[in-house]
Amino acid sequence: MTAAEQTRQRPPARRGMYVLPSLFTAGNIAIGYYIIMQAIRGSGLGDPLNQVYFDHAAVGIVAAILFDGLDGRIARMTNTASEFGRELDSLADVITFGVAPSLLAYLWGVRQIQTGEYPIVHDRLLHFGVVVCFLFLICGACRLARFNITTNPKPRNPGRPDRKYFVGMPIPAGAGVLAAVIHFENGSPVYSQWLAMVWLALVAFTGFLMVSNWRFWSGKEIDMGTRQPMRLLVIILVVLAVMYEWHRYALMVMGLGYLMSGVLARVAYSWQRRFARA
Repeated sequence: MTAAEQTRQRPPARRGMYVLPSLFTAGNIAIGYYIIMQAIRGSGLGDPLNQVYFDHAAVGIVAAILFDGLDGRIARMTNTASEFGRELDSLADVITFGVAPSLLAYLWGVRQIQTGEYPIVHDRLLHFGVVVCFLFLICGACRLARFNITTNPKPRNPGRPDRKYFVGMPIPAGAGVLAAVIHFENGSPVYSQWLAMVWLALVAFTGFLMVSNWRFWSGKEIDMGTRQPMRLLVIILVVLAVMYEWHRYALMVMGLGYLMSGVLARVAYSWQRRFARA
């Protein structure tokens, strides 16, 4: 019996239960607002506590990713999925994983750079940073819109037929990449013009991956209701222990590793087609 058939056979949930997944979505929006406020507090030039605020904002993005995964799963478990919940979840993702990370990316990676010997380059870089961070927001919104209207998307580089993939990097993962880098630096903002250029290149490339047709691992084949829960429980405990002890390095590896997985999958598919034609 498939998951869809099991969902149809479940009795309808009580009217009050429909509020439960929306509460998690509201919590996601609250975290997005918290991220914006922390980024604004850290934008003060010369403030010795600005790196603390930036680091709090980065950790907030990671917490929002966890909340974003809970609301949909709870809605399916309680059979309370609705059109209102899906629309509210999309709006929450635009705020928490679009507006908040784009603002944080600019205030952390561009706004704090020093003038140096080339004031003209400094001014141009500030304006260019606004454009790049805004493009990240637009790419994330387009990624959400495409996800909402597409029923069975097919990536340009299809993978194994027994697995499900995302077409383009999901917007929570894109925001997670930026948060992982900021948290790895302990929230210390970018002051060098050259590092700001590298940062903007990463922001722009992440935005491109979100609107691309490349495949990314979805993790939907992981069965939380497996008959061997001990193995899954051990894996979860190991991941939590690693995250607790080496959270800065673990988030960095997970964020950039997920980004590179889509790139490597696309490159490998191109090589296979080239060799097949040869």
